[in-house]
Amino acid sequence: MTRGIFVGLATVDLVYEVDEFPAPDTKVAAHSQALFAGGPATNASVAFAHLGGAAELVTVLGRHPLATAAREELRQLAVEVVDLHAEFAGAPAISSVTVDRQGRRNVVSANAVRLPALPAAPEAERLARADVLLVDGHHMQACQAWAQAARALGKPVVLDGGSWKAGTETLLASVETAICSADFRPPGCANEAGVLAYLRAAGVRQAAITRGGAPVLYAAGPQTGTVPVPRVEVVDTMGAGDVFHGAYCWFAAQGHGFVQALGEAARVAAESCRWRGTRAWMQRAASA
Repeated sequence: MTRGIFVGLATVDLVYEVDEFPAPDTKVAAHSQALFAGGPATNASVAFAHLGGAAELVTVLGRHPLATAAREELRQLAVEVVDLHAEFAGAPAISSVTVDRQGRRNVVSANAVRLPALPAAPEAERLARADVLLVDGHHMQACQAWAQAARALGKPVVLDGGSWKAGTETLLASVETAICSADFRPPGCANEAGVLAYLRAAGVRQAAITRGGAPVLYAAGPQTGTVPVPRVEVVDTMGAGDVFHGAYCWFAAQGHGFVQALGEAARVAAESCRWRGTRAWMQRAASA
């Protein structure tokens, strides 16, 4: 079975569906509420597992009741959790997500800022079995350690570049493929061309920038171009970028070339936007 390791953030996402975002000092009633395990590496691991892979999530959850709920959901979704701080008793990182009727979202999240420092030593046996490793830059020390160890074993390392974080420059030394959002801006980069040039100079072999419904920009050595994103009726974009990363890892590990894997990932991510939340697209695909 194709195996992927995903190192980074796990959150507990509280998702509310509303007609309109509340104005300051107002209260609105939600049409629905849901609780999911979230975070870039987490959602990517869920997508990878749904597509047929064996997904292992290296993160921090701890033993808080909310963390237990997230861990149980991930177990049901066939994602194995490698908890770097299993005895952590505090609340996990919690995100409050509000989605309006146009599919736009507002997110308030603590990310990993409240969580303790982690033992970051990678597990050699897990890495030896893995076909691909993704890091999202959260829990940076762990991301750096696992990426460096994977690179030393010749494993492909993929960066989910949601935003530039302290330590990213060091992390890039172990990254083969960087797939970044339009918000990813290394120091001194004013535009997307500058970002791709920066990544190339940092030793990243191939890179792409996702831009929502616009074509994906990519650079692989001297080759540059765009990959179209399928047009769909967008209901909710929450987690679409994470789904893209998980799907890319799956198709790349299956032997697809870089550009082809980007195209397949764009197809899966676009499909996920047709449904509310980060799970409904998988349920629909399973019943189709």
